[in-house]
Amino acid sequence: MGSEFNRRDAIKRAMAIGVVAIPSASLLSACATSSGGDKNKPVATGTKSAANPLAVKNGAPLEAFVFKGGFGDDYIKAAEAEYNKTYGVTVKHTGTQAIGPKLQPRFANNTPPDFMDNSGADNLDTAALAKEGKLLDLTPLLDAATIDDPSKKVRDVLIAGTVEQGQYGSQAMYALNYAFTVYGSWYSNKLFQAKGWTYPKTFDEMIALGAKTKAAGVALFTYPGKYPYYVHFDLFAQIGKVGGKDVLNAIDDLEDGAFKVDAVKQVVGYYEELAAKKYFLAGSEGKTHIQMQTDWTKGKAALVADGSWVENEAAPTMPKDFDLAVGPLVGGGDSDKLPFGTLYAAAGEPFIVAANGKNPSGGMELLRIMLAKKQTDNFTNTIKSLTCVSGSAEGLTLTPGLASASAALKTAGANVLNARIQDWYVKLNQETIGNLTAQLLTGQINADKWIEGAQKASDATKKDSSVPKFKHV
Repeated sequence: MGSEFNRRDAIKRAMAIGVVAIPSASLLSACATSSGGDKNKPVATGTKSAANPLAVKNGAPLEAFVFKGGFGDDYIKAAEAEYNKTYGVTVKHTGTQAIGPKLQPRFANNTPPDFMDNSGADNLDTAALAKEGKLLDLTPLLDAATIDDPSKKVRDVLIAGTVEQGQYGSQAMYALNYAFTVYGSWYSNKLFQAKGWTYPKTFDEMIALGAKTKAAGVALFTYPGKYPYYVHFDLFAQIGKVGGKDVLNAIDDLEDGAFKVDAVKQVVGYYEELAAKKYFLAGSEGKTHIQMQTDWTKGKAALVADGSWVENEAAPTMPKDFDLAVGPLVGGGDSDKLPFGTLYAAAGEPFIVAANGKNPSGGMELLRIMLAKKQTDNFTNTIKSLTCVSGSAEGLTLTPGLASASAALKTAGANVLNARIQDWYVKLNQETIGNLTAQLLTGQINADKWIEGAQKASDATKKDSSVPKFKHV
């Protein structure tokens, strides 16, 4: 798995699974050797004003330690240049792909940098750091005025779900996830138009589309059988669309019987039917995500469940006229709790500020600068990714996939879902339930067995005292 995540991090992706660290025993033990930090450490504090709402001290040193992966770190350096000009310093900048190995000892010794981009395969466990009191609560940043419009607070301009993505069982936000990933069923608009296919709205319409694609010699879906949790990008969010956010939250919260409700039965039954009708590309069970994407871009399958990073990740094999588009979640129809147009989307690329750093106000201020339009425009134009700022891509020339994702987000409005089981309980989602999904898609088990197994695994995780637990607030 390590090489797999490195490959994914090397290509401009953001979100959810790319920014989640599997809990590290070494980090937890290191953090456990020290308590809240050195209370006598001098903290730089300036004078609060309308122009300086976070009370940054002019001339105080600031250290930034950032992941230099697929996104690079030039966009952070651009924001640092603004910080330098405003506060009369030169930010000490370190770019690396080894965030965890280099910063674990510094957290253990209470000498962390102020500002960190905690991403990559070797990132720190954000949840563990938050539990240990090592991270600054970023609520003051959320309540600060934006640089572009002082009448608006930072929290007012963030896309729905961004704040929640940085929360770990309380109202405190410990990570600002800067990039924004849209998930869904991705397809070639050129292919659909050429074949006269229409993206469906319901499970029944998707099944009917499968008959049409099969007749044309094209599989309806392909998936990476070596990483079957990709299917969960659609599956879990579809449970939320059909049954409502409370049903999805119950799964995240490991509630008793959360998998035994009608919404789960309806969604998983849909996947059982897809498998029974052989609407998945033969051989998908042995594919990696790159092989899946290659089959798809070559026209062997009509749809893949993926994130918006796919535009860059599949670029080597994607025809120039592919006309990439993303479809929102399909569901049961009018009986669904949420309307057609509902999306699974999540903020990613988590930025954190050390609770016991020397300049925490400066760390938050650098994030405030990054949220200004000048910086979000630079990020989207150079990285080809959306940011967590609502409407920040408007007026920019976007690639087809990015334009489709942006339009889908705008249509979704507040109807944005994010299954936290995927980052709160990584092993449960990717390995245990992922294995059940792999069996479901190959017809080895039916929907009832999947539900039975998922509930049993959820119950086991709930009882496992070694696994940190989180709940929606």
